[in-house]
Amino acid sequence: MFGCKCFRWSRISDLSSREPDTFLLPAPIPQWPQECSATGFASGIIKLGELEVHKISKFEFVCGCNLSQDRKQGVSFYKPRGVPDGFFSLGHYCQPNNKPLRGYVLVAREVAKPEAGDHCNGNPCLSALQDPLDYTLVWSSSDVGSEENFDGSGYFWLPQPPEGYKALGFIATNKPVKPELGEVKCVRGDLTDECETHRLILKTTSVLSEVLAVWSIRPRHRGMHGKGISAGTFFCSCYWSTGEELSIACLKSFDTSLQGMPNLDQIHAIIRHYGPTLFFHPDEVYLPSSVQWFFDNGALLYTRGDSVVKPIEPDGSNLPGGGTNDGQYWIDLPSDVRREIVKFGNLQSAKLYVHVKPALGGTFTDIAMWIFCPFNGPATLKVGLVNVPLSKIGQHVGDWEHFTLRVSNFTGELWSIYFSQHSGGEWVDAYDLEFIAGNKATVYSSKNGHASFPHPGNYMQGSSKLGIGIRNDAARSNLCVDSSTQYEIMAAEYLGHGAVSEPCWLQYMREWGPTIIYDSRKELEKIVDRLPVMVRNSVQNIFDKLPVELFKEEGPTGPKEKNNWVGDERW
Repeated sequence: MFGCKCFRWSRISDLSSREPDTFLLPAPIPQWPQECSATGFASGIIKLGELEVHKISKFEFVCGCNLSQDRKQGVSFYKPRGVPDGFFSLGHYCQPNNKPLRGYVLVAREVAKPEAGDHCNGNPCLSALQDPLDYTLVWSSSDVGSEENFDGSGYFWLPQPPEGYKALGFIATNKPVKPELGEVKCVRGDLTDECETHRLILKTTSVLSEVLAVWSIRPRHRGMHGKGISAGTFFCSCYWSTGEELSIACLKSFDTSLQGMPNLDQIHAIIRHYGPTLFFHPDEVYLPSSVQWFFDNGALLYTRGDSVVKPIEPDGSNLPGGGTNDGQYWIDLPSDVRREIVKFGNLQSAKLYVHVKPALGGTFTDIAMWIFCPFNGPATLKVGLVNVPLSKIGQHVGDWEHFTLRVSNFTGELWSIYFSQHSGGEWVDAYDLEFIAGNKATVYSSKNGHASFPHPGNYMQGSSKLGIGIRNDAARSNLCVDSSTQYEIMAAEYLGHGAVSEPCWLQYMREWGPTIIYDSRKELEKIVDRLPVMVRNSVQNIFDKLPVELFKEEGPTGPKEKNNWVGDERW
């Protein structure tokens, strides 16, 4: 986010010097296996019901503000360029100048206009799209004055929709003249969904005008069943407070057939083209394995209150399926001499288990790739320049980690990757990824803990400022798994029943390891007592904020029990 205190607004004549770099994937996007549909995957158009939408990623610069003479320290506003005949703009686009120009806005057209006399839910049908009645000036960068004083300034307009319609974005101009009414369209209210602010892009503190804040937006209802679709526009206001309803909305998909989603052949083609290589640390000893190898080598099923321990069948068919994690069952390592062998995994058998699902109303495909490790190793504490290996804290039997590819259903382009990191994670845009071959990115798994990161390095779970916390070390090595070839599609519910045969073990909703509670506080207290007095309180405060799972040995639940199986990633 940029806070503009002493900024200048750029004139349209500055365009040639202000145009940010654009981003292209390292290799061309292939020709995907095709369907006989004008609105299928990567066709450029997605049907939402009464509307069809097309993605525009070419823009015309309108205005922008700079923090300094360095154009990258600022924000620019754009209008869509090259809108196809029959489609209409819904709003303008905004982004920081320090990122490649790779955003988009959606433009829309009606699939079929209602005829006179048609009725919808007992009422006369209204067109899906209508011109606004007027525009309200939300903010301008200049004081009130003659028109020539406004040259090169920024003006932000909110479309005023007809009754029963909603605006989906704002318009930016560099002059005080109201935009033409046909500049954008408003959308009938029942075809929209709620949206929310996401990232703060700009906040002005000019002494000449009111404060303007600009946010990116996203649908409020996300996940596999979410119907909301952001139009790619921005939200701006001088008075809005967190929790208040926004003056703009998102689109909503009514296409239950999800025509824009890839079919099974296309899924395989996407994975073969984009599948990242997952690198483990060169000193990693707790490596992944396939689930079948884990079962084949003596994994055991325990039942609460039952002294009989059962070996798990190779396909997991004797695991209890369904239900919830009620603590009645758990999995553990073999109890014989194989225990220490199984703990270290089997890299040769390892594979990525793939869950494919719609995202953002079916305009994107999320390809969640899950990796299984029989054991999660203990953590290492960093206190300044001192590294302290912990004996038990952080370790547990069974470890499920994942990363997720988000692919545009308009073009088949890799848009971003989500890196899961313990209790959270982050989306990383494609232009910030590290690519190893063609359009295949790299994913780095941290030593012992197996959290995913986009680049090698030491990632601190604690206070990087103080240099105190749990280390997450990520580095490239010969220990790797190529997800473009070593994968298994385990679920894709939207394809329909029977399209993908889900493995028996996927239905097991309990823990993949026993729960062992130990007095980890004593181990931490011994560490704190050995530290200089001046840093003890800081270290103790950081310990108190660490995730609770670090302080007991508890196996995780499987992928299907996670809230992001149906819901969106945590971002």
